[in-house]
Amino acid sequence: MLKSFLKSLRLHGRDSVLLSPLAGKVIPLSDVKDPTFASGSLGDGVAIEPTGSKVVAPSDSKIQAIFPTGHAVALHTNEGLDVLIHVGLDTEKLDGRHFTVHAAVGDTVKKGDVLIEFDRDAICKEGYDITAPILICNSVEFSSIKGNVGDTVSELEQLITARERNLGTSSQSGSQSYPGERGSVC
Repeated sequence: MLKSFLKSLRLHGRDSVLLSPLAGKVIPLSDVKDPTFASGSLGDGVAIEPTGSKVVAPSDSKIQAIFPTGHAVALHTNEGLDVLIHVGLDTEKLDGRHFTVHAAVGDTVKKGDVLIEFDRDAICKEGYDITAPILICNSVEFSSIKGNVGDTVSELEQLITARERNLGTSSQSGSQSYPGERGSVC
């Protein structure tokens, strides 16, 4: 009864769930060997140590940015999450080697659509850390962001739960800045 009353007052936000765009082990963002990601300055989230070789749309979404090098994609989900998926650290220096992009800016994609394929072993052999940060860039719009740290997930398994601050708040997509990257190797 109290929950119904609180919901009627719009004091209890709803949860938005982000499914995993990659298969692998979920680690805390703070463990990423890149201070920009680890600090959460680009948004809150988790990172995945990938076991697979592709990035899929975690939800029905619109592609906001996809880097020509294929190492990262930003999307706005139908649930209102602005998500950055970044495959590896410093992997933009590969100039697209070992990445195949299957989407373009402005595309509307469905949950499970392949966005990027990558050769995990080749990237690692070139000395790059393959850890993939998954960020909610509009995390300030949510009262909490909780990831399934410690779990090993398959594609499209629950990864992050974001609780809205207020049911009356709607997410708006905005352009996100993307500072330079630094990282370590495999």
